[in-house]
Amino acid sequence: MDSFGLMTIGVTLIYVLLGERMVNVRKMYMATREQVKNHLPNCVPLKNLNNGAEDITVFGDGLALISSGLKYPGIPSSNAPGKIFLLNLKDSEMEPVELLISKNFDLKTFNPHGISVYTDATNGSVYLFVVNHPHHNSQVELFEFVEEERSLVHLKTFKHKLLYSVNDIVAFGVDRFYATNDHYFSNELIKTIVEPLLGQPGANVVYYSPETVKVVSEGYHFANGINVSPDKRHIYVTDIFAHNVHVLERKDDNALVSVKSIPLGSLCDNIEVDPKTGDLWIGCLPNAWKIFHFDPKDPPGSEVVRIQNIHSDDPLVTQVYADDGHVIMSSSVATIYGSKLLIGSVFHKALCCELE
Repeated sequence: MDSFGLMTIGVTLIYVLLGERMVNVRKMYMATREQVKNHLPNCVPLKNLNNGAEDITVFGDGLALISSGLKYPGIPSSNAPGKIFLLNLKDSEMEPVELLISKNFDLKTFNPHGISVYTDATNGSVYLFVVNHPHHNSQVELFEFVEEERSLVHLKTFKHKLLYSVNDIVAFGVDRFYATNDHYFSNELIKTIVEPLLGQPGANVVYYSPETVKVVSEGYHFANGINVSPDKRHIYVTDIFAHNVHVLERKDDNALVSVKSIPLGSLCDNIEVDPKTGDLWIGCLPNAWKIFHFDPKDPPGSEVVRIQNIHSDDPLVTQVYADDGHVIMSSSVATIYGSKLLIGSVFHKALCCELE
């Protein structure tokens, strides 16, 4: 066979392989899934959150902290710097208020992603951990929350070679946490184009402390949301492109051992845990293809999933809310307080709904 014939065969094989990979990518993104409506009564948008509410966490006596303004490769975003908002869920106005951030922090490059609150049981001090992507890098910021002044005082920045593509975080002290890396590579071009085509499960979970920083769980296609059970014995991690949530047991040395994974039938993001019941509430994307190929006439939808009895042999997974993107686009988080359900999104808005 001449060189032209060999070249033709080679090019054909490349096209076949690329075609096969694109089919698999579309499956991971659930590109053909129909977006439906399953609305709740009395859903109203929260004020001031015009650039998304990527993560929301409720703490204390009905307070919630909200990260807004995420800039993530391939996803619509604003040029405005990121912000952190405070919401008092007991206030009838239900109006998020932007928190002041201390002057020793670079606000111009603030690009907040996942958040976690840690409360010191000895003195009641409240600390906020924020995944931050200044200049598209990854690091974790530690703030002290001062409720009386509605402010955040920046205390420390955590950086490490293993914290290279951080998505979300769950804190266990003022200097220790678990974090998810949503990719294997750190280079923006490689991780947003090449890595999805490779389709290999290279993402992981890292444990950080002053004594040690180590990978404690790996083999995820896209490790995303992370949280902890009320008794602190288990860690939950969503793998957005595998369409499941993993249950992991914590060991004395902070290593994680896989217990099981639960299929969710959606592309699920951040996890919030009801401290009373242990139920998981997760904001999900019904069709991720629509967020990475954004068309305002056919927007990415939203979905809220609840998991009850997650440690039983038969966990109950329920779709609590769904929208086709015309009310709220690309939901990323859901959490409850009493009868209120808060739904946040990557770049759009946030809703407060009444649970039936």
